[in-house]
Amino acid sequence: MALSIPLFSSVPEAKEKEAFNTVEYIFDHVNDSHQWYFCTVGKTQVAVPLPVILYSKQTGWHFFSSNRLYKPVAGFPFKVIQGGNNDGKIVEKLSDGTEFYPLDLSLTKTVISVIFASIILIIFLIKASRKTTSDPMATPRGIQNLLEPVVIFIRDDVAKPFAGEKYQRYLPFLLTIFSFILVANLMGLLIPLEINITANIAVTMVLAAFTFVITTFSGKKNYWLGIFNPEVPWFMKIPIPLIPFIEFIGIFTKPIILMIRLFANMFAGHMIVTVLIALIFLMSTIFNPIVGAGTSVMTILFSLFMLLMDILVSFIQAYIFALLSAMYFGMASSEEKH
Repeated sequence: MALSIPLFSSVPEAKEKEAFNTVEYIFDHVNDSHQWYFCTVGKTQVAVPLPVILYSKQTGWHFFSSNRLYKPVAGFPFKVIQGGNNDGKIVEKLSDGTEFYPLDLSLTKTVISVIFASIILIIFLIKASRKTTSDPMATPRGIQNLLEPVVIFIRDDVAKPFAGEKYQRYLPFLLTIFSFILVANLMGLLIPLEINITANIAVTMVLAAFTFVITTFSGKKNYWLGIFNPEVPWFMKIPIPLIPFIEFIGIFTKPIILMIRLFANMFAGHMIVTVLIALIFLMSTIFNPIVGAGTSVMTILFSLFMLLMDILVSFIQAYIFALLSAMYFGMASSEEKH
């Protein structure tokens, strides 16, 4: 077992690049990482190393700073794969030359960002709830004035119309999922911090999985009858149960659509802004710094426009995710046939 977690470091580049690599720059921004990169000074990347937690069947548990992955020393068995389908994954090399992938439970940039977003939500919600419970009839102020319209909106315009008569049982989840996605989306607009929570498909998959589990356990008799024995002509069910098969597949496609919609929209926004910023360095490399400086004016204007659009998209995507989740809950828990 190894234990070494320094707080800050400067990670030297592995090799000097002859020209600006646009593709590498773009995907380094949107991809997850074991270090939190900020900027490059000269030939040195300034980044905060993050804790690496690995479990190997051969050598057991390992805890160390990600700085050791990017500054390898002789005898250190772990390294990060650069490029290819396994880019960013940690591989362990034993003394006999055998290589395999250990179980990676590290606190990556995305994991830390999720923790930050959760802490922000907890602080805001606790403060607002304390003010509400201490004096329910008082005029809302500050954080309470900011959050109460959101709660009322989700309750009256999302939960009540779409989640059914028993909407109150789903309201906490809908409020949580809407608030978390919104905060995560807005945090992603802080380009220098490279926070890409909802632009990571693993995060959106987990959020969609919660909706899937709640929908499945909320299913009433009519919901399951509509899937396995829908009211369609007999020749669409016998001898080949075509419609029941399609309805059954729909159980899984609904959360998949939730996952992909949120991921694709937020990922696209990050990509566009990053491409525009990369254009400045690309033009400077291909032509000269004067051309790059001239390009930067138009690029910055377009980037600011896209960031403003992303603010709107952040609200819309959080609303759509909560709305569709409420619709799925309503269809599953309804006592009436649809």
